[in-house]
Amino acid sequence: MAINVLLIEDDKDLSEAISDYMELDGIEFDFAYNGAAGLNLALNQSYDIILTDLNMPKMDGINVCQTLRQKGITTPILMLTARDTLDDKLTGFAAGSDDYLVKPFAMEELKVRLFALVRRAQGVVTNLTVGDLSIDLDKHLVTRAGQVLKMPPLCWKILVCLMQNSPNVVSKSKLEDQVWGDDLPNADSLKVHLFKLRQAIDAPFETKMIQTIHGVGVAIREVSK
Repeated sequence: MAINVLLIEDDKDLSEAISDYMELDGIEFDFAYNGAAGLNLALNQSYDIILTDLNMPKMDGINVCQTLRQKGITTPILMLTARDTLDDKLTGFAAGSDDYLVKPFAMEELKVRLFALVRRAQGVVTNLTVGDLSIDLDKHLVTRAGQVLKMPPLCWKILVCLMQNSPNVVSKSKLEDQVWGDDLPNADSLKVHLFKLRQAIDAPFETKMIQTIHGVGVAIREVSK
């Protein structure tokens, strides 16, 4: 799903790094490099989530957060800061933030938390199950028969699409659109990643869940032994 994010962060290099990392996941950013500018954008435009630094010129993240909540803005807010004491975190939550991530942080953790907050706000289903295969969208976790499976990023996207549509068949073009969007890969890329997905999902188990229907597409289904 496309997500619109307001990032309020005075470190322009960090802002660009976050944007570059999230670009392939359909996450679009507006930037503000001080608290006052960020508050103005948040009050006048609609966002799925707001990421804000704590220490910023003109207005700090606590005041930004407090003002937004006082104005009735309920958009999820994730606070980014180098302060890591319990009191700092409690102050952030008391101001109305929904989550708190300490710098330096792993980009993948930021992405997972971002998606989790947006899904929670939108009331989106966060757990998908087909047979003994389950995925937790918030925790970015895949298990089959209770066993945790490692999942490369592109295989994760394919799996989510197949699980969301199961037991229906998903066409090759739809899978490519879900994974790569307008930046379509070469002709063999989907085939390569489907092979990797089968190695993760099916190879260690007796029953095979990923089915290719020739000339139609791919499906993931519960299969009886």
